[in-house]
Amino acid sequence: MNQRLLSLDILRGITVAGMILVNSGWGESFEMLGHSRWNGMTPCDLVFPFFLFIMGISCYLSLVKSEFKPTPKVIRRIVKRTVLLFAIGLFINWFDHAIEGDLLCFAHLRIWAVLQRIALCYGIVSLFALFCNHRYTIPVVIVLLVIYTAILLIGNGYAEDATRNILAQVDLRLFGYDHLYHHSPIDPEGLLGTISSVAHTLLGFYCGRLIRRKETVSDKVIALFVVGTVCVIGGYLLSYGLPLNKCIWSPSYALVTCGLASLLQAFLMTWIDLGSQHFSFLLSLSSFLATFFHVFGVNALALYVSSELLAILLGHLGISGWVYDGIHAVITPDKWASLAYAIYFVLLNFAIGYILYRKKIYIKL
Repeated sequence: MNQRLLSLDILRGITVAGMILVNSGWGESFEMLGHSRWNGMTPCDLVFPFFLFIMGISCYLSLVKSEFKPTPKVIRRIVKRTVLLFAIGLFINWFDHAIEGDLLCFAHLRIWAVLQRIALCYGIVSLFALFCNHRYTIPVVIVLLVIYTAILLIGNGYAEDATRNILAQVDLRLFGYDHLYHHSPIDPEGLLGTISSVAHTLLGFYCGRLIRRKETVSDKVIALFVVGTVCVIGGYLLSYGLPLNKCIWSPSYALVTCGLASLLQAFLMTWIDLGSQHFSFLLSLSSFLATFFHVFGVNALALYVSSELLAILLGHLGISGWVYDGIHAVITPDKWASLAYAIYFVLLNFAIGYILYRKKIYIKL
């Protein structure tokens, strides 16, 4: 793998490992490992937006190889990946019901989830990359966020009441209550929130363009640092009128999380790609990170899907509860036992990924 992309793979690996960690707590977890109930943001709320940001970078770096020419082959690949991502997301939702014996759960199968939103963002941003002038990336981001802001303000987008919130009402009328998420006032991966998520992914795409066009690692780091700083400051200023909110993927949330992802990418580039060139003592640490997080980074989709299916399967068989009880017998505080279980589950998926890694098996769509 190109050494200059090592830090990007590490960030992808950190993000996927983080997604598995925060999804795998058992019993009572620390608040920082749970999503914010409504307004506000916890560390847990960073992992999904970081993944979309990285996907935006990857879209640019992948499509630049074909010079962004909309050939039938490239378009077919984009459509195929979009459909497969959406279908795998639906399969995970179906498997959760099917393993309990409800094989024909289609009348109440949830349509939206993480992979479905990833699919839409990937497909839309990839088509933008092929058919639009990349100079308009930031203007398009601004337009999308302005449109979404207007929707939120006019349609009571911040109301914790599905009867008044336009995001909930659109999903209810288009898809029906039985096909939506029921643990919050709105479906956190619903349709209208995709507008802001696409803008979010486009910011990652813009950073991918910067990474590709800048000649030296130092120039790349500076560019990412500037973008990250502007987004974080802008997002926090915007949050005074439009609070940070993951459930609705508020514009302020999109900007702040994109900014933090860009800053982390800049830091990792400095540490891994640049620092290891000048400080020999960083080589061993960089090697450790490359080994551990490459396992998650190079098979990101496969390990995320395996973690979801494995969690459902182990929970159904009672193995998760048995393991947690064993951990809890040693670590008595509930929250620490939950964290220990989550770490165990990350390491379990690491073991699966490490086998693939050693055999150089990289599962891609």
